[in-house]
Amino acid sequence: MEAEAEGSAGPAPNLAQMAASKLSQVGERTKQLGSAMREPARENRIILVIVCVVLLLDNMLYMVIVPIIPDYLEGLQKASDAGGNGSSSEGNFDVQIGVLFASKAIVQLLVNPLSGTFIDRVGYDIPLVIGLSVMFLSTVTFALADNYVSLFVARGMQGVGSAFADTSGIALIADRYSEEAERSKALGIALAFISFGSLVAPPFGGVLYQFAGKRVPFLILAGVCLADGAACLLVLKPFSRRERANMPVGTPIHRLMMDPYIAVVAGALTICNIPLAFLEPTIAKWMEDTMHSSQWEMGMTWFPAFFPHVLGVFLTVKLAAKYPHLQWFYGAVGMVFIGASSCTVPACKNFGQLMIPLCGICFGIAFVDTALLPTLGFLVDVRHVSVYGSVYAIADISYCVAYATGPVVAGKIVHDLGFAQLNLGMGLANMLYAPALLLLKNVSRMKPSRSERNVLLEDGPGGLYDAIKMEQKEKKRKELCTTLDGDGVQTFARRSFDEDADEEESSGGEYA
Repeated sequence: MEAEAEGSAGPAPNLAQMAASKLSQVGERTKQLGSAMREPARENRIILVIVCVVLLLDNMLYMVIVPIIPDYLEGLQKASDAGGNGSSSEGNFDVQIGVLFASKAIVQLLVNPLSGTFIDRVGYDIPLVIGLSVMFLSTVTFALADNYVSLFVARGMQGVGSAFADTSGIALIADRYSEEAERSKALGIALAFISFGSLVAPPFGGVLYQFAGKRVPFLILAGVCLADGAACLLVLKPFSRRERANMPVGTPIHRLMMDPYIAVVAGALTICNIPLAFLEPTIAKWMEDTMHSSQWEMGMTWFPAFFPHVLGVFLTVKLAAKYPHLQWFYGAVGMVFIGASSCTVPACKNFGQLMIPLCGICFGIAFVDTALLPTLGFLVDVRHVSVYGSVYAIADISYCVAYATGPVVAGKIVHDLGFAQLNLGMGLANMLYAPALLLLKNVSRMKPSRSERNVLLEDGPGGLYDAIKMEQKEKKRKELCTTLDGDGVQTFARRSFDEDADEEESSGGEYA
């Protein structure tokens, strides 16, 4: 009996040991994964993915309403008319649609100066979480909205969320990728996600709206937004870092706006996006009147342009890596492409012909954005303090000026002057502004080399990421100084180890 008892009790400790061993292995792997994610290069790649998803979501939410809201509001209007409560005319209905479409950009335009200053004060991670939270609430409100007022509120909320999320996301990329080639590549990837979100959203929204109803596309976007927000909290840990109090003070946004080089870049970003912003609300009606296009063709108008946009981003990144001093030239070439393509839009007779100039417009915009967005970061590095919230708020303001006026002004111009005159005016504006980028020709001579940047860091860190790293290293050195033993031998060894680790982490002793 005793032998049986011992035999039956034998496997229990073995199972307990195996379970404990497996738990230990899982814990060790989790710790290794956490350590790997904290490596600067890998952490930067994860942050880039998070920001790209933010930009994708924002632009999908901006464009997904294009095939949904007009038809949905028209249905509400017909139901109201059938109930005897309708008194609005077709013209008033068109004005309501235009105001609803423009409200997001108008709110974003008003909030951007405040969000840029806020980002410079508190860092990039907290505003990113705030922006994602507001975007999530906006998307859910879109899904549940059943009247014009609630749709208008949702659209305005999206403008607030975009002002925080987009600006802080782009600024975070510029701060983490301080090398010129890496920054251009990272911002180029972000721009590709912006383009993909804008161009894929109308087909995405139209198909789901037709077969699944209004709520489904918004609920899907809300789910993705929630998942991205959770990833942001896990990776960035926005409420756990205490070094924020020691971050450098950024240059005020009004002083950045008065910088002539930044003003030239902001003007180029505004003008190059005017054709896209003005054509989106007007081209569908023009296609219906002149080409008798089907709903499918009008819905797919912009989708083929995604591929030349990505090609333009790729080419600009490659050219900037080989010839970084010609960023101004790439922007000028892009504006010429936009101008020529815009002028040829009215000459198109069918859907196939129209694809060519629209692809040319998006190809040119890719050149301008990919060349000039990194230039804004370089200008701040050279002429101001390397904190990027306000300068990329200026870039966002430049986009919003075009998209806030587009739905309202473009229709008025087409009504008074005609669709052909609208396109010719936009094309000439881009071509005439392109020579202004010559003023940026000498910017490359202002850019400090890597060694010069190290000298600057002796007086203080450049960006927020540099400031946090230097603060962490200073704390480590202070802790070592308080652990001196009697003969100092052990402390010397520990200091040598930590200095070697510092040099390895900073890739060549950048912060040593």
